Amino acid sequence: MRFIKALFAFGFVFVGLAAVAIVASWLWLQNEISKPGPLAESAVFEVRSGDSVSAVAQRLENDGIIGKADVMKLHARFSDQQAAIKVGEYAIPPSSSVASILDLFVSGDVITYRITVPEGLTTAQILRIVENHAELEGDMPDREIGEGTLLPDTYIFSAERSRTAMIERMEEAQDELVEALWAERADDLPVSTPEEAIILASVVEKETGSAEERPLVAGLFTNRLRRGMRLESDPTVIYGVSKGEPLYRMLNGKQVRRTLYRSELDRVTEWNTYEIDGLPKTPICNPGRDAIAAVLDPPETDYIFFVADGTGGHAFAETLREHNRNVAAYRQYEREEIARERSQD
Repeated sequence: MRFIKALFAFGFVFVGLAAVAIVASWLWLQNEISKPGPLAESAVFEVRSGDSVSAVAQRLENDGIIGKADVMKLHARFSDQQAAIKVGEYAIPPSSSVASILDLFVSGDVITYRITVPEGLTTAQILRIVENHAELEGDMPDREIGEGTLLPDTYIFSAERSRTAMIERMEEAQDELVEALWAERADDLPVSTPEEAIILASVVEKETGSAEERPLVAGLFTNRLRRGMRLESDPTVIYGVSKGEPLYRMLNGKQVRRTLYRSELDRVTEWNTYEIDGLPKTPICNPGRDAIAAVLDPPETDYIFFVADGTGGHAFAETLREHNRNVAAYRQYEREEIARERSQD
């Protein structure tokens, strides 16, 4: 009987010691994960695709961001966060504790970058933006990227920083947008394929940068195509001359932008819509979503002519007589501007 009592007493002591040990271990771990880390200055750390907590913890220790990798491994195991870390780059503040770093990785609050592609750029111009972006990495695609196949937008990225992947992302965004808008297109359009819609949208995009005018220009070009009239768009001529690059001339030893020469307007190319019927051979730029939407659902209008008005917009007309008056007004504006510039020299 005494032996049994002694055994029970020993058992209670053992359980008590074990409990004390567990509590002590837990308190030690809480202290270790909460105390400031050795990082003296803020640092950027990347959690890579396929990284385990163990691999991440070891790299953090190697980089001097945390003191002991085993502490993070234990914390991740007991807090059930081993599979919860998210890929990306993270900004780690100085003296960050193990617990705060793991919380950061689980939150997914990654460093983000952006690349902005304005509407109306040619594919060559967009490719230069991607190639020169400081935060993108890797080679450019080793294949031809078609004109009008990239959707202008602002793209946010973090872990995936490949230049090739960014181009593919722009192509996919364009395909998804066109597919959605094409399914909802208006009836009786003068374009019969999504590719033709992009071509016409590219001309609309280059003709006006005004959001208010874009539907009117789309409606006007739709009218001209329905009537068998030529588009007669200056940007299509420029594309045939320089593939959309700005035109320049030398003035006093300096390179300045210029307008089209008469010889260029008369030159027959597969894009010059003063000389060819219908649409240009290819898009002349990468149109934005508003230009594509305007072409696929143009407003009802009787306009078939338009000309610059000198204020950044255009004057629209339903008849040739009205258009000629608008052209005369614009020519007068040009003469007055030239006279004003000369008077200031």
